[in-house]
Amino acid sequence: MFVGLEANKQLARDLFARFSVNDVAGALELLADDVTWWIAGKPGAQPACGEHDKAWMAGLFGRMVSQFDGPMQMTVRGLIAEGDKVAVEVVGDGKLRDGRRYQNEYHLLLTIRDGKIAAVREYLDTQHVVATWFTPAKPLEPATTP
Repeated sequence: MFVGLEANKQLARDLFARFSVNDVAGALELLADDVTWWIAGKPGAQPACGEHDKAWMAGLFGRMVSQFDGPMQMTVRGLIAEGDKVAVEVVGDGKLRDGRRYQNEYHLLLTIRDGKIAAVREYLDTQHVVATWFTPAKPLEPATTP
């Protein structure tokens, strides 16, 4: 069922607004039960890449939120809608508990079905993902006195 372009764009805005306040449960409510979420990357180079179901994404979102020192701000920079598709440009910025920042830029293609997000194709800086989430933080160097 096609709801309308503005409703589809608002659904995309709502998804990132919920992420911006660490409302993982609320974000998951916007996804269809059979959603597929594909994340760009090469197997073996970026551990989160590939196609995932709703339960897997719920686990990923929960692990991410647990590592942030407060919410990650997700700013929608642009939206284009046509038919059941919404293309979204988003910038994410959050401080991790270890002091590092996760700042990534995303382009997502959402497919909407019956007022829910049924499919996501997520493109992002995979090198930044690996460096931030899968590489341990370097310990601080001791201060030297002259």
